[in-house]
Amino acid sequence: MSEKNNNKEIDKITGQETTGHEWDGLKELNTPAPRWWIWVFIVTVIWSVGYWIVYPSWPTLTGSGYRGGTVGILDWTQYKKLRDNQKEILDIRENYKEFFKATSFDEILKDKKSYTYAVAGGKAAFRDNCATCHGSGAAGAKGYPNLNDDDWLWGGNVEQIYSSIKYGIRSGHDEGKYSEMPEFAEVLNDEQINELAEYILSLNENNNQSSENTLFADNCAACHGNNGEGIQDLGAPNLRDNIWFYSSGDKSSIISQIKKPKHGIMPAWEDRLDDPTIRMLALYIHSLSASQ
Repeated sequence: MSEKNNNKEIDKITGQETTGHEWDGLKELNTPAPRWWIWVFIVTVIWSVGYWIVYPSWPTLTGSGYRGGTVGILDWTQYKKLRDNQKEILDIRENYKEFFKATSFDEILKDKKSYTYAVAGGKAAFRDNCATCHGSGAAGAKGYPNLNDDDWLWGGNVEQIYSSIKYGIRSGHDEGKYSEMPEFAEVLNDEQINELAEYILSLNENNNQSSENTLFADNCAACHGNNGEGIQDLGAPNLRDNIWFYSSGDKSSIISQIKKPKHGIMPAWEDRLDDPTIRMLALYIHSLSASQ
């Protein structure tokens, strides 16, 4: 027996043979790995070899697969799987787009499945194209309309919203909507402009008040209506609802708007987005307004 084997002995407590290694009085038992563990290890080795053959594996210097790896007999990659999955989604999207092209808004509004898809698609398009100005929640900001408040300058039914998106407002498009409030700084004196501002503020304080102001009737009623309720065909805002586009409803900002009004521009999206996407956008924005 070799000298190495002579160092082995039987542990008195466990009855197992030791390896002959000892550290500070602690002896290492010669405990073999469980047989089941050995078999599992052998199976995993065989499995790894099979996996290498069937699927693409570690890159090799001579590999012809993606990124130089072995191809595998199935010629499968996660990129091909992703492409196939995306193709399925794109095919569904194209089918819906064709449906939206041939279907009226009234029909889509009555079809729950199509309407749900349109609203979801419009929401995604809104985040990508509209949120920069109108905010991610469509709440708008100073100079950018809030699309949640049921206050529409050019009308809030789906067709009107669709037209506004497609052709824009003061966008230069031939079909775009256009209106501008004239500057009154050279038409009215400061006292008259101050009187107008006071009257407009009073319309918000008393929503039932009739237009009895001569200055308003002579200079403003043609666009904003006799009672200041606004005219959507002209894009003239309602002055009675306490919703302000370029101000916070204070007198000084109203005076500023009367003297030298601001005019925003909504771009035309006809050449930027396809028609089905614009239709989905219109349906999504319409969905934000419960009253329309």
